[in-house]
Amino acid sequence: MTTALPPALRPWATQLSLFPEDLARHLGPHVARLSAAVGTLRPRGEAEGGEPQGYDGLSRRGPFERLLVSEWLWALEAPEELVRRAAFGELSFLKPAFHQPQGARRTVVLLDVGPDQLGLPRIAHLALLVVLARRAEAVGAAFTWGALQTEPAQATHTGLGGTSLLAWLTARSTTPASSRHLTAWREALELSSAPEDVWLVGSSRLGRLEGAEGMSSVEVSEPMEPGAHRLDVDVRPAGRVPRSVVLELPPPADCLRLLRNPFASNQQASGVMPRKADRRIVKFSFSGDGRRVLLFSANGAVEAMAVPHSPRATVPKPRRVQVPRGQQVIAAGWRSSGGLLVLASHLDGYVMHGQVHTPQGLRKARYHAADDSKQPALAPGALPLSLVSWVNPRGQEYLWLKDGKGRLFSLAPPSSMGTSALSLEEEGVSSMAEVHSLPLCVLRPQNLGAGRAIISRLKVLGEEPARFVPINARHGDAYFGYSPSGAHPEAGLLAARDNDSDWKLFLDTGVSVITVPERHRVVGVVQPPVPSPPGLIALHPEQRAFTFFSSQASRTLAVASGPVVQAAASHGQPVLGWLTRAGEFVLWDLMEQAVLYRSVPEATS
Repeated sequence: MTTALPPALRPWATQLSLFPEDLARHLGPHVARLSAAVGTLRPRGEAEGGEPQGYDGLSRRGPFERLLVSEWLWALEAPEELVRRAAFGELSFLKPAFHQPQGARRTVVLLDVGPDQLGLPRIAHLALLVVLARRAEAVGAAFTWGALQTEPAQATHTGLGGTSLLAWLTARSTTPASSRHLTAWREALELSSAPEDVWLVGSSRLGRLEGAEGMSSVEVSEPMEPGAHRLDVDVRPAGRVPRSVVLELPPPADCLRLLRNPFASNQQASGVMPRKADRRIVKFSFSGDGRRVLLFSANGAVEAMAVPHSPRATVPKPRRVQVPRGQQVIAAGWRSSGGLLVLASHLDGYVMHGQVHTPQGLRKARYHAADDSKQPALAPGALPLSLVSWVNPRGQEYLWLKDGKGRLFSLAPPSSMGTSALSLEEEGVSSMAEVHSLPLCVLRPQNLGAGRAIISRLKVLGEEPARFVPINARHGDAYFGYSPSGAHPEAGLLAARDNDSDWKLFLDTGVSVITVPERHRVVGVVQPPVPSPPGLIALHPEQRAFTFFSSQASRTLAVASGPVVQAAASHGQPVLGWLTRAGEFVLWDLMEQAVLYRSVPEATS
């Protein structure tokens, strides 16, 4: 995306990468012209006082106690030359540097969302947000912005992101901006003391509001001329000469996209993907590391699809395995080095589609059950079985799968003598994943018998002797989740049920208890963007809305188009997936609150 921009737009590549490429190219010229009119945000001069912090370069002026040591040689070798150089300003002095506190430096932008600025003027607002965000970033200043007619406590945004921009686009008011609105923002952001770099964006009335003294303003107007398709923008920086800019608008269809949802791609690759009836998705799961999604089709095929990194990204062609007729898919997994693995039942044993790592290289593998009475079970309606992989330092790959009855099976390394053993390793396993490149599972409490564990335990697979970490939860259900920081040192972000309604979140700072209402079905755990704390994602009893429960007030994350039959959150990235009864499969970005991928059954005539 960023490399496709013209060289003149590269300074704003980070901000423009929020938008699809075609819209970024439409918005880019407006950004460049407004940036020239706004000017740069001058960094604080280090020669203006503050705490001394050594020296920073050389200067031609200064007291002789800061004269460069090498210059004193002239006094010994040629005193007349020293006098001449001093008279003509040719001597070199050490230049002092001073430390300036940067924490309070910020740019604040307040945008009018009233009737004067609805419609096309908001395209200029959008371009101006890109300009001012990059301008603040260039000097390390904080960037705070919001809609003037909204409550500051609910609509103060820091930085520029897809979620905040969508919230601003939906913020509309029938009330013109007034001094009352400006006063509320001044008090909330403490602007009355030192409005250093504050911008009011809207109609010409903003600059005349009480309390706008000392603030910069941008006046946006739409000319009342037949056939005119442009905007007139007057930039009035505080203490500087105003400048006028005329913005020629893009085609009407692109203007509509910019005003409704500028992040939706115009390409089908990033939108709805129809699937033929025999390839419709019937189940899905995330891979052991949470970076891929495994799709199980009605015709028995398994696909490993990379999760798009943003709502604007196209989806690469997935890796696909179609098992031969007569075989049944038992489990599947994905390795970042090794690709897709699919285990299928075949006659009286199991065959692996895909090759397994050994010290001698990749090899095909077949398996037989070590105990005929203990074989992986596919419970009706259960989630597809997951394979987790681990390669030891010698290059030998070990595999585990968890079946529909919560039993953990280990798959022995490929044998040169024929088939390898598939044997039962643990019972009562509630969750399994790869965390920090190690395979882990959570064991339920074992309440029967003397000396049995009464709380859950975390087991590190593949280690000898086996290593267990106590997890103080007494029910057993558990989910691994995504968290960029602050998670449990062994398990990452981990949620385990303690009783019918309480769940425990295990973090690096301790344990947090979250209560989930009755009949809500927990489907995952995640750490949203700061300042939101980590919490649980649960499906509402009516099976359509997903609610986020944390130490703060609960809120709705997303709503499906129909009843949800399966849902899961990845532990490797902030992504929620769900499958509806009608066959629609959706991947939802929990950070940007937008659809990453959608697949629907192809319509038939």
